[in-house]
Amino acid sequence: MKPDWLIVRGSALKEREQVTQLLSDLNLHTVCQEAACPNMVECFGRKTATFMIMGAQCTRSCTFCNVTEGIPSALNTQEPNAVAQAVLKLGLLHVVITSVTRDDLDGGGAQHFA
Repeated sequence: MKPDWLIVRGSALKEREQVTQLLSDLNLHTVCQEAACPNMVECFGRKTATFMIMGAQCTRSCTFCNVTEGIPSALNTQEPNAVAQAVLKLGLLHVVITSVTRDDLDGGGAQHFA
């Protein structure tokens, strides 16, 4: 028998599906998905998300990280609006915004955060 903290509620799985679908519809990425986080169901179920902006391709290849390394695509200028839209639609209570490393951009893409 599994301890309670290891059991995934069916409702959490449903919430994860809803979050995953909306992120796909809005062309958004989360650290949870890209880094294959084992806690994704729990976080999405608690209406928490860590958005990863500036694409899903990192310009570095850190051995400790599961985020894909490669040549990143151009920045999506609508991404900040899409993040705001996702936060509102999902009724998220806690949001973290981080990014892949973009050594190809001036200032590492800091302007995209602004």
